[in-house]
Amino acid sequence: MEVKSRAPGKIILSGEHAVVHGSTAVASSIDLYTYVSLRFSAPSSSDNEELLKLVLKDTALEFSWPISRIREAFPESVALLASTPTSCSVECSKSIAALVEHLNIPEAKIGLASGVSAFLWLYSSIQGFKPATVVINSELPLGSGLGSSAAFCVALAAALLAVTDSVSVDVSQQGWHSFGEKELDLVNKWAFEGEKIIHGKPSGIDNTVSAYGNIISFKSGKLTQMKSNVSLKMLITNTKVGRNTKALVAGVSERMLRHPDAMAFVFSAVDSISKELTTALQSPIPDSLPALSVTQIEEKVEELMEMNQGLLQSMGVSHTTIETVLRTTLKYKLASKLTGAGGGGCVLTLLPTLLSSNVVDKVIAELESNGFQCFIAGIGGNGVEISFEHSS
Repeated sequence: MEVKSRAPGKIILSGEHAVVHGSTAVASSIDLYTYVSLRFSAPSSSDNEELLKLVLKDTALEFSWPISRIREAFPESVALLASTPTSCSVECSKSIAALVEHLNIPEAKIGLASGVSAFLWLYSSIQGFKPATVVINSELPLGSGLGSSAAFCVALAAALLAVTDSVSVDVSQQGWHSFGEKELDLVNKWAFEGEKIIHGKPSGIDNTVSAYGNIISFKSGKLTQMKSNVSLKMLITNTKVGRNTKALVAGVSERMLRHPDAMAFVFSAVDSISKELTTALQSPIPDSLPALSVTQIEEKVEELMEMNQGLLQSMGVSHTTIETVLRTTLKYKLASKLTGAGGGGCVLTLLPTLLSSNVVDKVIAELESNGFQCFIAGIGGNGVEISFEHSS
């Protein structure tokens, strides 16, 4: 049997940076996914060494470890943790580092090492020392602020947990289906442990959006889940410019120290935008004239995005490439804003329901002529899902 899982990426619709200073922020899942396939190996009857294999299809890399080597690296107690999400200890971190060190990851892709480390911890903790092949592929660009590492951890935890006694799932179901609330909570907690290995001190927002899907508002550490009543589509433009999130966050804090009164007004305005956005997204759509209602909601979201972008510019987190995207989309009367840390990364552009596909094609062509990468994604969809394929 092969277990498959998929977990969505995320965008910040409103409130980035200001959330650090007490404002409300709003995040949403997007229907771009990271996929995980798990297939256990049959017990070896020959002298062949049993292996744990990790295949990263997007980067054309494949890693493997003898199960005996995995067993030596971790205490037996590690393999009994499936129902109890646990942080990686200092001792286990050292063992994992030794396992990763031997892989000779190309220098250009050394950033993948933390993801491989998270994989080893999650696999050994949830599945123990079973030989298997795990294949990963993703529609999410790495390091662009779309939650690729969280989607990886969520999808991996889901696939691994789906074949344990810690969750209750019907393996005979056909197609993609979701976990129950209790199972989702366990998946999310394990994914957060993986995120901690990758990022050190993650907020937990990315993995929560990826696990549960839909839309989440968050303020001062409190997360509130909600469901959008309108299906919005976004053009996501990846500027391909890497950004230093810590430096950008520090820059906003320094500006706050220099201009405390002005920045307090900026953060208060962002808070108001986030609250108004959540109200708009949850507006009921009447059966009569539904298209008109959707158009009204889209127009409100466009205005809120434009205002939020202006406030982000006043925080000093824009970038020349972001401004290029804004100018390009404005020519077509489309509203855009950066998403995430800024300083590069990705830009969101709302694609209204009544916008012609011809205009969308022109916008994408112009953006791609600048060397940018474009995706179209729906927002607020399902979280992590699993499916089972039985060999005939």
